[in-house]
Order: sequence, then structure tokens, then C-alpha cells
Amino acid sequence: MIDLKIFLVDDDPFYLNLFHQNLKNIGFENIQTFSNGMDCLNALSQNPDIIFLDHNMDSMSGYEVLKKIKRYDPNKYVVIVSAQDNIQIAVDALKYGAFDYIQKGKNEVEKIKDIVFKVHHLSELVKKHQNRSFINKLFNSILK
Repeated sequence: MIDLKIFLVDDDPFYLNLFHQNLKNIGFENIQTFSNGMDCLNALSQNPDIIFLDHNMDSMSGYEVLKKIKRYDPNKYVVIVSAQDNIQIAVDALKYGAFDYIQKGKNEVEKIKDIVFKVHHLSELVKKHQNRSFINKLFNSILK
């Protein structure tokens, strides 16, 4: 089992439940759902590994939430999810720091699974690199 903390943020209960159930079905258990961006922002201290964020929400847009997340932690993996078929949304999402963009209704469940596995792989590579850097620093300090 892959241990990632996943946040799902969408004001549409249908998609929130669809994504949640599909991630649970493939073995992810550490999933938290939010129906608005503010609740997600208030929970960032829980340190999610990846956040799937709806673009068009009532109280606060996905872009606004994305910008605040990136100010909190520029290295956080955030994926914008939108029902709109508009390339400019995808371009803007990436410009504001999103890791990826998914369009609802276009095989989104499979894409979410793929992205979660990519983030897991990237996280493992970062951990290995950090461990190597730590070991190298420790080794160098012993040699001095």
C-alpha cells in the first residue's frame, strides 16, 4: 500500500465521492475531502502530499486556493480539476504552480490514479536524494 495523504477539494458532492471511492478502491486510505477551499487551507498543517482542487467553486476559486497553498508551501503538489474544456484554464493553472490539470469527464479517474502514482514516485526520489545529502554531509563532517 502506498501511504500518501491526499486532499480532495470540490463543491460538487458527486465528484468528491467519485474520486474518494476510486482512490479507496485502489488502496489509498489517507484521504480527506473538503467542500470548499477555505477548509482545505485551514487543514494545510496536516501536510497533505497531494491536493486535487476543483477550479470552479462558489466561495473561492481554485486559482485563489492554489495561490495560497503555494505561498504556504511552494513544493506542494496541487492538481487543478475542472469541468470546463478550456485550454487557458490549464495554462493558467500551470502558470500559478499546479503540478497538473485534469478535465472532468475525460477519463479523470484514471488520470487521478496516474498522477497519484507519479507523485508517490517523485516523493520517493526526493526522500532518497535528501537521505543521500544528509549522509554525505554527515560523512564529510566526520572526515573534517
